[in-house]
Amino acid sequence: MTADELRGLIRTVPDFPAEGIQFRDITTLIADGRGLRAAVEGLAGLARAAGAEAIVGMEARGFIFGAAVAVELGLGFVPVRKPGKLPVETIGIDYALEYGSDRLEMDPAAVSPGQRVVVVDDLIATGGTACAAARLLRKAGAVVEDAVFVIDLPELGGASALRECGVATHALVDFDGH
Repeated sequence: MTADELRGLIRTVPDFPAEGIQFRDITTLIADGRGLRAAVEGLAGLARAAGAEAIVGMEARGFIFGAAVAVELGLGFVPVRKPGKLPVETIGIDYALEYGSDRLEMDPAAVSPGQRVVVVDDLIATGGTACAAARLLRKAGAVVEDAVFVIDLPELGGASALRECGVATHALVDFDGH
């Protein structure tokens, strides 16, 4: 499936969640079996090329793609969660959002020191969450040099922000605007 065909399976919802935003909705992509398979295979190829030893996904849509990529590659999956969701002692990191802040947590035993992990998510916008996840994973001892996404919104600067965090980004498709 071509990038244009994948892009065609992603619905754009105007003025959501606020006026002027063009929301890129992946539910139409994941509802299409061929499209979902193509996206997972594409992401898996990027993660394989990056030397992934484990796959990381951030809550919630990163779980959809990350777990599927891990299965495709025969690797383990590491969930990075919202606060209070894991039943074990966690490590966490607070990070800034456009309006306010948030927190990510993980089980520090989910990665081994020096293990090369690749972050997988549905979309990169500003890069704040992915950069926070990379910092958290590094705190746990993982090597994080690559992140792969279904969608990049280049105008929002997320790829540049991740490069500043020492993470190369790769995406299957991009969209103008935000």
